[in-house]
Amino acid sequence: MPDMKLPDHLKQIDDNLFILEKGYKPGMRVPGYIYASEKLMRQVVNDNSLNQVANVATLPGIVRASYAMPDIHWGYGFAIGGVAAFDPKKGGIVSPGGVGYDINCGVRLIRSNLDIKDIRKSLEPLTDEIFRTIPVGVGKEGKIVFKGKKMDRLLRHGAETIVAEGLGWPDDLEYLEEFGALENADPYYITDKARKRGGKQCGTLGGGNHFIEIQRVDEILDREAANVYGLAEGMVTVMVHTGSRGLGHQTCDDNLRVLRDAVQKYGIELPDRQLACAPLDSEEGRNYLSAMACAANFAWANRSILVHLIRLAFEHTFGRGAERLGLEIVYDVAHNIAKWEKHEVDGKSKRLLIHRKGATRAFAAGHDGLPEAYAKIGQPVLIPGDMGTASWVLRARPKAMETAFGSTCHGAGRAMGRGQAKRTIEYNALMKEMARRDIIVRAGSRKGLVEEAPDAYKDIDEVVDVTHQSGISTKVARLKPLAVIKG
Repeated sequence: MPDMKLPDHLKQIDDNLFILEKGYKPGMRVPGYIYASEKLMRQVVNDNSLNQVANVATLPGIVRASYAMPDIHWGYGFAIGGVAAFDPKKGGIVSPGGVGYDINCGVRLIRSNLDIKDIRKSLEPLTDEIFRTIPVGVGKEGKIVFKGKKMDRLLRHGAETIVAEGLGWPDDLEYLEEFGALENADPYYITDKARKRGGKQCGTLGGGNHFIEIQRVDEILDREAANVYGLAEGMVTVMVHTGSRGLGHQTCDDNLRVLRDAVQKYGIELPDRQLACAPLDSEEGRNYLSAMACAANFAWANRSILVHLIRLAFEHTFGRGAERLGLEIVYDVAHNIAKWEKHEVDGKSKRLLIHRKGATRAFAAGHDGLPEAYAKIGQPVLIPGDMGTASWVLRARPKAMETAFGSTCHGAGRAMGRGQAKRTIEYNALMKEMARRDIIVRAGSRKGLVEEAPDAYKDIDEVVDVTHQSGISTKVARLKPLAVIKG
């Protein structure tokens, strides 16, 4: 690598893959694999994320390797972009640090039968209508309230509950990862504090990097897949990025306290206390997974209500029903979650718990977890970019199943922390740049907008190039922002 010496035990395998050998840190049970270009690796070696990849490799029951996707950067416990599989028959564990505080933060993409020319004059009124309709910002609450048995149903059944309430279409469920609910959810393990925090937040966007973005399909690179996904050049799409809000955050916090004690109880040695965990066959491990599933289901329900509200905003703006406007879901993916999945290891099918922390599921053609419409082409993979550049739709490929437990990247990945962004990026200059790019922007706060400026993120095209060239998921369509609503 020109002008940069790699750390000891970090070896470049090819243009898009590096291996972190077991000698990098004492106690590593498996190597680390980092998908990155030379340019991206320069950024990686300057933060603590390589150490986090190595730390995950020390955890009991880890299978094959500790993985990092090309959007890797430092996170809580696992690096963001981290993927790891654990085998319950070999002492495998579950760790909230491998899921994150925003459980099932994820992305949903909606297509339409509108073209860019159909929406140009209505774009600003539409953006304002969505901004008025959907509560945006940290701690904001909505008008739809869930409590008591109604909350229990939501936590057990996720997006299906929203459809039953008349706030979604039955066909929507077919195009959600896990069809909008994890099965082992038990509301008993959600605390009163978490319920209270989430009771009025289902149907809200939240803050931070969460967004709603009106886009146009800028370029099609895989016409076969695009046709199956219902995408065409010039088409107007809407992307929604949010998660489980205060309920998920509180659920993570509640369980971290328990699992920190479990580490001592089960004699697990950790290189980082942020990797607090419990064996998969322990009471603490099972209870966390039940609570995490509830929070994941809350997030799928949250995104479902947001789609309902977006459809209403389109109807109000264009004077036509959402069905006539073709506002159908392309797909929904989670990127902060741990799930039981079957994968082939050494020629045998094994039931493993897959942690994806800032990483996206990418199931190739033929997998039985896909909707029938995508069974022969592979899962749509949704990769949001920063608000000033582009987002991508990719196609999951068999190599993801063979090498990374059906996983790929989840976004651009931060290039600078929020504090640095606030110190170096000026609000008025940012707004002028957005205007120059002809992008409408609405935000819950100036501070939050600056933290999420394009310069705070890696180059999304560079990240996607690595994913594409490595063969774990390949390019289908590039989406350009027209209007952005930021938390």
